[in-house]
Formats: sequence, C-alpha cells, structure tokens
Amino acid sequence: MLDKPKRAALLDEIVAIVGARYVLTEASDQAAYLSEMRNMFHGRALAVVRPGTTAEVAKLLALASRSRTPVVPQGGNTGLVGGQVPDASGDAIILSLTRLDKVREVDPLSNTMTVEAGLTLLKAQEAAASADRLFPLSLASEGSCTIGGNLSTNAGGVAVLAYGNARDLVLGLEVVLADGRVLNGLSKLRKDNTGYDLKNLFIGAEGTLGIITAAVLKLFPRPTSHVTVFCGLQSAEKGVALLARMKGGAGSALTTFELIPRIGIDMALRHGQGTRDPLAAVHAWYVLLELSGQANAPIEGLAEELIGAAIEAGEVDDAAVAASIEQSNALWRIRETIPDAQRAEGVSIKHDISVPVASVPRFIEEADAAVKKSFPGVRTLAFGHVGDGNVHYNVFQPQGSDGASFLERWHEIGAVVYEVVARFGGSISAEHGVGQMKRDLLPGVKDKVALDLMRALKRTLDPQGILNPGKVL
Repeated sequence: MLDKPKRAALLDEIVAIVGARYVLTEASDQAAYLSEMRNMFHGRALAVVRPGTTAEVAKLLALASRSRTPVVPQGGNTGLVGGQVPDASGDAIILSLTRLDKVREVDPLSNTMTVEAGLTLLKAQEAAASADRLFPLSLASEGSCTIGGNLSTNAGGVAVLAYGNARDLVLGLEVVLADGRVLNGLSKLRKDNTGYDLKNLFIGAEGTLGIITAAVLKLFPRPTSHVTVFCGLQSAEKGVALLARMKGGAGSALTTFELIPRIGIDMALRHGQGTRDPLAAVHAWYVLLELSGQANAPIEGLAEELIGAAIEAGEVDDAAVAASIEQSNALWRIRETIPDAQRAEGVSIKHDISVPVASVPRFIEEADAAVKKSFPGVRTLAFGHVGDGNVHYNVFQPQGSDGASFLERWHEIGAVVYEVVARFGGSISAEHGVGQMKRDLLPGVKDKVALDLMRALKRTLDPQGILNPGKVL
C-alpha cells in the first residue's frame, strides 16, 4: 500500500493527465462506482478516473505500470458477477470509460460501425438505426450498459439465436495494453488471415488482458417486419420440439425464442405494471418467439403456418399472435418484467448456465429435483434463451425464512446446481462472465490445459498483474 506522500504524488500525475474534475477521490463521489447493482460486491478505490480519449487511457496505464497501481475498468456498472468492482484495499484506481462515448463512424455500405467503449448499447442501436441498419445485441440493461462492458463479458441477450454473442458482432478492436501501448486493430475487413486473431483474446477477458477503448461492430439490414407470438405448452420438452420446428421452417427469420415457466408469468403479473396474462388458460410452460424479416418476406403467414402445425402436432396448446406493435410490446413486457419481479418476490440465488439445447428440459428437471431435495421449501424459476441453451436458474428463499441467512448458502446451492450442469457438459457462466463470483470455481470446471494457457496469456500481457486483479483468474 502506498504511503500518503506517494499516493498524493500519484494522484497529482493522474490529474495532470485527465484534469482535476475527472478524478474523484471523495467517498460521496465514488459511492456509485464501488458496488454493483445487486449490492453483493463492495470495494474501495484510490480514485475514480474518467479519461476522455484513448490517448489519456494509454497515459494512465503507462503510469499505472510504472507505479504498479491496480486498474479496474468499468463501463455502465451493470455487471452481475463483480468483475467491475475493486477489492477492499483502496489501492486501485477505477477506470470509468463512460466519457469515451463517441460514434466515430457508421459505414452502411460496409455494414460496420466504429464506436468507443463508453457508448451505451442503446445509443449504439440508435446510431445503427439512423443509417437504416441493425446492431442486434439486445439486453435488459441496454440503456446503461456500455459497448466496452458488453465486449469484455462477451454479452449474450435475446438475439443470440440469430446473430450470436457479442464476440460474433465484432470485426476489430482498439485496445490499450497494460504498459500503455495501443493495439490499433480497428479493421472493417471480414477476411484477414494475416496471423492470430488477437481481438478475441480481449473479448470476454473482463479487462484482465487489456482495456478495450473502441470497436468496429457488424451491422445488418434492419428488419422491417416482425411477428411476435406467445405460446402455451405442457412441458419444456414441447418447447424444444417447437424450437426445432421453428428453426427448420423459418431458418434465420427466427430471431428470438424464450422459454418461461408459469411461475415466471405469475411473478410478472404480480409485480409488473401493465402486464396481463398472455393467454386465456393457464399453461405449465410458455414460449415467447419472434420472427423478423424484410418488407417482402411473408413472415406473418409463415409464423401462423408453423404454429398451426405445432398445435396439430401437440407441441403447442394455445398461442397469441400480436396484431400490432402495442400488442407485441405487451407480450415482451411480460418477459422483461421477470428480473425485477424476482427482486420483489424476495431473495433468490441466481445461476447463469448453459447446456446443450436438447438437454435443457432434462437439466431443469434434474436440477429442480436436486435443489428441492437438498433445500426443502425453496422455489425455483428456470427461464431464458433456450434457443442457445442459456438458462437463468434461480432459487428462491423458502417463504418466511430469513433472506440474509439464505444468501449465506449461495455456494452450497451453487454446488448442487453446478453438479447437474457438469453432468450435461454445460457451462457455469453462459453470458454474465466470471468476475469475482465464479473465479474460484474455474479450476473445478475448466480444462487444466485451458487454464494453463489462460494464465500464460495473463503473465504475457499483464506481467505485473495490474489489470483488474482478482477477476477471472
């Protein structure tokens, strides 16, 4: 830990780089940066520093390298695994990238967009739309999460089925390395076989190998027609059968496929403003799906044809097809209300896992049985992006129990859930990252050689260990 004179001297150098107004040292000014949205992880910082250019980020990292000062990058502070929160030592600087928020270029002919890391996802979507293009990454936190954060965690969301994870939406990166050098890889090329694909080292690395400051993102033709359908089903198995039917019949026009159990609908109806039951009768499971296409694509008729065939085959019991944008928004509101509704229901222990798509129903069945046997009285809610095998598996405290005591059993419950995940060859982190929450679990689930390679990359790119220490590895 630095003594007071050295801390003061370091702060003076930081101020000289970015200006005094962008260096926050008072506790009241730092508070919003020192914990995450679920209030599970807390830390302290020497300063919160808000650079405005890549050159300033480079100077700050060169200084951090010389002084061996830990650096914790942070975007919109919406992460769910503590990857953006410093430790309790107070030695680190939080590098807030929200001032790097420019759209450098939108190139509709190349179907690319070059943006800075601090741009919010919503503004990136709007920039693409202004050029009649689509940037398809879509998350619940898109109004506040940033492109840098999305890339550092390889974010997923509701459109992965059609467009892939964040990694699949990137052509090039600008990255500041631990020693202050800038990797200028802002290429628009879709074909470039001149060696290693370096950008993928930094996507999903949670700021432990370098700081992403800008990216070239892929754009797509903006769909002009959408069909939203809410289906009632007897089982999760029927949901997977419906997914196969829709993919086979609609192909890439199927852009969303979300599986929701009745308990999730009930929570949304209890706590969501403006939500209503999507179908006349109650069903055990539901699917929210969407087809998207261009103006000349007959997707509405295709959706009705495929859903009709699914009803005849016994895969779907009932379905509501949105007849207007307002009705589509109402159906989406149910899905989007579930995360907030969970908080209103009480304390829950959350797991962001993935298994092969075909194994989703069996995973849910076996995880429910294992959890309820080991922890009597709990309720479970498994929902999410079944089209790509991503299940948000939530375990709620028994009614009337103490929430704080229940949270203390996080790792016990996680161990039961992850044992089932392992049986199906799944992953303990599908789209939220590793951060602090899952770091110590990696040795038990990751291939040993893969971990050795990860550690070797960390030593090579960050030999002093100053970049987001204590995260991932």
